[in-house]
Amino acid sequence: MQHSCFPVTPVTQSRLARVDFDNLGFGSIFCDHMFSMIYENGSWRNPEILPYQALALEPGVAMLHYGQTVFDGYKAFRGEDGQARIFRPGRNAQRLYDSCQRLCIPIMPAEELRDIMIQATRQLIELDHAWMPAQWGHSLYVRPLVIATEATLEVRAASSYRFIIMTSPVGGYFANLKKGVSLRVEDRFTRAASIGGLGAAKTAANYAASLLPGAQSRAQGFDQVLWLDSNEHRFVEEVGAMNILFKIAGKVVTPPLGGSILPGVVRDSALTLLDDWGIAVEQRPIAIDEVIAAFASGELEEVFGAGTAAVICPVASIGYRDEVFTVANTPPGELTLRLYDELTGIQYGARADTHAWNVCLPLPEMQD
Repeated sequence: MQHSCFPVTPVTQSRLARVDFDNLGFGSIFCDHMFSMIYENGSWRNPEILPYQALALEPGVAMLHYGQTVFDGYKAFRGEDGQARIFRPGRNAQRLYDSCQRLCIPIMPAEELRDIMIQATRQLIELDHAWMPAQWGHSLYVRPLVIATEATLEVRAASSYRFIIMTSPVGGYFANLKKGVSLRVEDRFTRAASIGGLGAAKTAANYAASLLPGAQSRAQGFDQVLWLDSNEHRFVEEVGAMNILFKIAGKVVTPPLGGSILPGVVRDSALTLLDDWGIAVEQRPIAIDEVIAAFASGELEEVFGAGTAAVICPVASIGYRDEVFTVANTPPGELTLRLYDELTGIQYGARADTHAWNVCLPLPEMQD
């Protein structure tokens, strides 16, 4: 099925004038249009661009009762050269496909899904180009979502679904990036099962499981949770909204993907750049005791998170068992800052995109 251009129903009146671009926050403002597609009678159909709108759902839909829903997230950036750059949407399409497979959602073939997502994102940007922030560090966040829409209380995969892509102008995810974030090690609650669970899928259940520990961390003065494995509560897995990397004695160490950790696109991008630069990286299990020992010896040089929302985020401290350990070097560390500058430079078009990560399109109002 070819999707060169989806039919569009434009808004009658834009909401753009209500937006304060100096105080965007993250994900609370939505652009005028959204993409929609439905699955009925064994096939996906009716791809179209519609005004952003509320969804009419019966109380009995399977998504509300059994959590059969997946989503993803990527960003588009306004460059000074008049181009919008969508960062690695193909990787996010693959991850959405994998998440659908895990949740028993009958998504279209991976290559077709990728093409649909990229084309839909292009059209949404063309329609709502004025919503794309111009300030460095701000961007247009793209959120694909698939939900089960069949009204049934039978415990099984639903027979109907809706696929939506919405966009949102966003600022930075954390307000204190320059000084770094603080993490609290969670050694009681579990984000996802280490083997056979949903940890590698981007599904609502994983985020629901994180809400209580996240609230407890913030109540104790920390920004995010640092998760440990579910079997022993010993090995580091990921941060609440990011993958985690440690620079210990000149070497970068990060937990391996093994089914419980989300395969982050920014994580993959950072590892690719580190390889380009000849910096040693180990993807291996790392125990929290090893991290604390590296703190004590002074070998823990930098800690940083990698994620779509924050890109590269320095970690200033980690709280563990009533003690707070401070990273030796004042954040952001040299490597953290280098990765952040390189990735954001590529995203905004200020640095060479040697790996062809960006999907580019001209912004209409910036053309001559």
